[in-house]
Amino acid sequence: MLAILVASSKGGSGKSTLSAQLAAYFALAGKRSVLLDTDPQHSALRWAERRAALVEDVVALDGCRKGWRKRLPEDTQRLVIDSPAGSTPEQLAPFLEIADAVLVPVLPARVDLEAGLDFVQRLREDPGVRRNRPAAAVVGNRLRPWTTLSQQAVEELGRWPLPLVAELRDSQAYAVLHGLGRSMFDYGSQAVLAQQEDWDPLFTWLRDVNRARRGR
Repeated sequence: MLAILVASSKGGSGKSTLSAQLAAYFALAGKRSVLLDTDPQHSALRWAERRAALVEDVVALDGCRKGWRKRLPEDTQRLVIDSPAGSTPEQLAPFLEIADAVLVPVLPARVDLEAGLDFVQRLREDPGVRRNRPAAAVVGNRLRPWTTLSQQAVEELGRWPLPLVAELRDSQAYAVLHGLGRSMFDYGSQAVLAQQEDWDPLFTWLRDVNRARRGR
């Protein structure tokens, strides 16, 4: 089982949307995909409930309830964990222990970059992260590549102590799809395919993490 923790100390960074998109992608790729929502706001859980009415491909668990591990299907192949907003690495310790990968979404605004860098620096102090277990990386989120703000943000993210593994462009489609219980990977139009390509470096990185996990 490959376990992926999506975490950020900054609210509104797109954690739940990123988590949902990942869970759907894995499910559509034929993996037994489980979305664990540990955020009391339960945005990811509500997305999964809406999706279940359409297609039963993602198992959703309430991570705020005790005993969630007992409800985790034994044949789970991909576990995506949506963490609470405002979490510190210390508060995330139980999930860091089981995660193989940690993704930190960061928006291009200055306040998000400052909060994100502080979180990443604290995350790097975790003993497991220092040993690359779990592997950790940054995802540039809601970017507008044609703007100076986003271009400068990407350049800055590239200098952070964790690798920048994806640059996801800003699109209202994510908000619309989240409200429908859908994902970007449910569709195959040319417009959607172009945005799906934004995710390719992230999936490549995750495949490398999974191969390293299997080789231990």
